Amino acid sequence: MVLSPPSPRHVPGDDSRLLAQYAATKDLRLRDALVERFMPLARSIALRYVRGGEPLDDLVQVASLGLLKALERFDPERGVAFSSYAVPTIAGEIRRHFRDRCWTVRPPRSLSDTLGQIDRTTEELGSRLGRAPTIREIGQALELTDEAVLEARQARHELTMASLDEPLHGHEDADASTGHTLGAEDPGYERARDRATLDELTVVLTKRERRVLDLRFTHDLTQEEIGKEIGVSQMQVSRLIRHALAKLADAAAA
Repeated sequence: MVLSPPSPRHVPGDDSRLLAQYAATKDLRLRDALVERFMPLARSIALRYVRGGEPLDDLVQVASLGLLKALERFDPERGVAFSSYAVPTIAGEIRRHFRDRCWTVRPPRSLSDTLGQIDRTTEELGSRLGRAPTIREIGQALELTDEAVLEARQARHELTMASLDEPLHGHEDADASTGHTLGAEDPGYERARDRATLDELTVVLTKRERRVLDLRFTHDLTQEEIGKEIGVSQMQVSRLIRHALAKLADAAAA
């Protein structure tokens, strides 16, 4: 039996059931449902890497790719919460994006060495000449061409972190600064973080306890409705909820 993707009106199983079902069937409908469910987590990770001129939308797309890879590689049998596996996978995909496309994040060793030589030579020549040395003088001292010195200096500019208060030239708002271009924290961040924490804590619960809590607190069913759903009395549902919450509190305090 293939599990249907969740919808707002449908009472689904917990995430672990969906993940296990997808791992077994590779049903694209299940994959799409899981992507939608964990997308706030991917977006919150993308927000951590917003910098310079890299658009947030591009980073979210990269994070989405990382989420898909995590879903494809995740093995529910290992007993690890999906969020614990997905976070480093998504973050790694974003770091790979920066490494492949934004070389200024980590300059080559040769460039770092050249910049150091230029700094030392500039200081030595300045002390000897009593003025700032020219590009030609620096290049001759280091046996570099003028172009090599200029390229290294331009690279330094690219490597220098810009101030968030730096004005945006040509912007219609005269008071606009670089800080105005940064993305704001996604309102789904707290929910995604809470879900990740809950995923780690719920390993102490039984399958029935997780389902009862999901029906009560996610889908807002009454104890009577939950009892009908799982085939027990309202009193038994009440005991299950109290016992499950006590186990979660103990796990959180550990």
